[in-house]
Amino acid sequence: MLKITVEDQALQDSLRHLAERDIRVAATWALNDTASDVLQHVQDRMDEVFDRPTRFAKNAFTVRGARPTKLEAEVIERPSVGRRHFLKVQEFGGQRGQTGLEGLLSARLAYDGHIQAAVPAAGAKLDAYGNWSSGERNQALSAVQAQRDRTANTTDRSRRRNRKRAGFFVPREGSKLSPGIWKRNPDGSIQKILHFTTVAPVYEERLGFFDGAAEVYADRLPFHLKRTLAKMVSRRASGA
Repeated sequence: MLKITVEDQALQDSLRHLAERDIRVAATWALNDTASDVLQHVQDRMDEVFDRPTRFAKNAFTVRGARPTKLEAEVIERPSVGRRHFLKVQEFGGQRGQTGLEGLLSARLAYDGHIQAAVPAAGAKLDAYGNWSSGERNQALSAVQAQRDRTANTTDRSRRRNRKRAGFFVPREGSKLSPGIWKRNPDGSIQKILHFTTVAPVYEERLGFFDGAAEVYADRLPFHLKRTLAKMVSRRASGA
């Protein structure tokens, strides 16, 4: 429980002239503004602990606002965030579940081995956030016949028609090449773009969602409460 003390005596005297609902409305404004500050703090923490966090990551949390009838604001996961969202593992540590790509490869790829995780290799094209680019990913999945929509897979006809394009393949069992997806360039050279592993990645606690959040709450709530109560006093004094 957080105890808030407002030192401005004139403001405290003015509160006696406010109705209970006015005070609750002002407190609602203050709580919601404080929750927004906490949310911003969490998003700033992501910039510190992650390399180029995506909007998907930074928008995983939202504010559930307070109401005059319920003076409680929360920073919570968005309803769209599933139980397997990677931030849950990053926050508390532990083994990461399969991503959508990994599940798709496990289900659709004609591969004799076990795929628990798939990690971009040195030859992969990365986007601005350091993730495997969607363009190359779709080309590779089509080439190895692993698209969710089978009609999007590369056909023999399209392969013959585009001989000068780079091709993608998965080494056969017994190959000297390591498991994964490889790219064959038009000049005949090859490079690995995706590693297959049989072990799920395990993360140490990293994000520290609560780190500093309580301090932000304790620091900002008195400021916002003083401001919103003064706003309500001014509104009532002007007859609004």
